[in-house]
Amino acid sequence: MTQQHPPKAPNDHLGAVIIGRNEGNRLIRCIEAAAQEITTIVYVDSGSTDHSVAEAEARGVHVVSLNLDLPFTASRARNEGLEALKGIADPKYVQFIDGDCELQPGWVKTAQDFLDENPKVAVAFGRVRERFPEASVYNKLGDEEWQGPIGKVKACGGISLMRVSSLDEVEGFDPYFIAAEDDEVCLRMRAKGWEVWRLDTEMVLHDLAMTKVSQWWMRCKRNGVASALCRSVHGAPPEKLGVLRTYRALGWGLALPLITLVLTLVFGPLALILLLAYPVQVVRRAVRMGAGDLFSWQSSFFMTLSKFPELQGVISFHWGKFRKQRQEIVEFK
Repeated sequence: MTQQHPPKAPNDHLGAVIIGRNEGNRLIRCIEAAAQEITTIVYVDSGSTDHSVAEAEARGVHVVSLNLDLPFTASRARNEGLEALKGIADPKYVQFIDGDCELQPGWVKTAQDFLDENPKVAVAFGRVRERFPEASVYNKLGDEEWQGPIGKVKACGGISLMRVSSLDEVEGFDPYFIAAEDDEVCLRMRAKGWEVWRLDTEMVLHDLAMTKVSQWWMRCKRNGVASALCRSVHGAPPEKLGVLRTYRALGWGLALPLITLVLTLVFGPLALILLLAYPVQVVRRAVRMGAGDLFSWQSSFFMTLSKFPELQGVISFHWGKFRKQRQEIVEFK
């Protein structure tokens, strides 16, 4: 159920849409940091059972509670949040934020100025830092994942400042995408001639809160679902979205073990030598990273191991599609 809209602010051309579920104190930090940079804020709640909605309302944030009868997705949450924002403001730009993130001072002005000066740019996003990278190797892996090249790129993460007109031109996020919705919407905007830029500016602190191998596994499974989903819709040239990641999961997670099994049955245990490809891959990756510290080896190991949960995600997506089942989001928190 959506709360009644307050009167529209006629000159408010910048707003924020925060999405989340059961983020607790992380959401409080998120809202309070956003309020330092942005006046008009919408929080979209996906069925929280904690105090999230009450905390948002207590801070004067407009709350949208998603209909429980429909599946929760980030695409749906962001679309409904933007529509609510349009009902209370006249946004030229929208800052999308996940409820486990905290905007950094100065980011919004830097990004808004960049979009003002570059009318062909639809999306600006910056550096994401993990709040507690030392808490677990999985958090540290996430912190490494957030980093990327500066400049014009193909896609952003879920946290970014977007030009509302560019989103309107492609009719927003695609509700079919239960993952990688940010990659997908960027693809469609670029097809319309828009650009996506990563700025060399601190954007958010992110609280991944991933301390268990089971959480890491499910997150990698979600990546597999995302790659298979992207490949099924946008896998054709020239974009080939999701193709490489899907094939890597199939190759390392399925093809190599199956080939090894068949050759072992035919030629005997000597064929097991093929499995040495996995430690060789770990060493290769670690050396490429510099191999100068423990984390380079940990990162290389988990990157190689990740092909198995990603394969699980690929299979899960295609099995659901074959059975014509509604695809469900994969959660790790």
